[in-house]
Amino acid sequence: MIRVVIADDHPLLREGLRRILEFEEGIRVISEVGDGQGAINIARSTPFDILLMDLNMPGVNGLEACRVIRRERPEIGIIVLTVDDSDEKIFQVLQLGVAGYLLKDVIPKTLVDSIRKVYAGEPILAPSVTGKLLGQLTNSNTPKNNFGLSNREMEILTYVVKGSSNRDIGISLFISEKTVKNHLSNIFRKLEVEDRTQAALKAVKLKLIQLD
Repeated sequence: MIRVVIADDHPLLREGLRRILEFEEGIRVISEVGDGQGAINIARSTPFDILLMDLNMPGVNGLEACRVIRRERPEIGIIVLTVDDSDEKIFQVLQLGVAGYLLKDVIPKTLVDSIRKVYAGEPILAPSVTGKLLGQLTNSNTPKNNFGLSNREMEILTYVVKGSSNRDIGISLFISEKTVKNHLSNIFRKLEVEDRTQAALKAVKLKLIQLD
């Protein structure tokens, strides 16, 4: 059972999300909170798997709550659900290592699929967010330090930035998912990051990859 907590200051939106999720097999909304401090409090007191987090909330905002929860409960998969797709906000949030960034106009099926993917360990990004990341890459002509990454690791990092899953990367490169995971472990170590979201963000910020 995937246990979900909803953090949003709009009661109608929380109710709408609950209604969407309560009909999904294997997903249960265990609590709703209206601000960032509420999200922090429940993360400290209650076991759950996925946190749907708004950013713009009164008191402790979603960004600060993400920072605290990531530090204290890194096993919780945080999916930011917001109307804000500004470059500044996207990069602020992704630097924290959240598992997903979706916009509030996401269709219910995509939301449900995203929850299941994050629960399975696969980070997700809204298409517009991925586009912004790729835009940063394609506009780069700066010489790069590749941190000792091999050609194969650079290939895999490119797919990570595109949002590809381990399975898709394996199919594209004709290697097993286990081999992809091994390469990812080496990539994370060399880039000194903890997960693929942070790896993608670092690749963008340091202009490691040039896309055509």
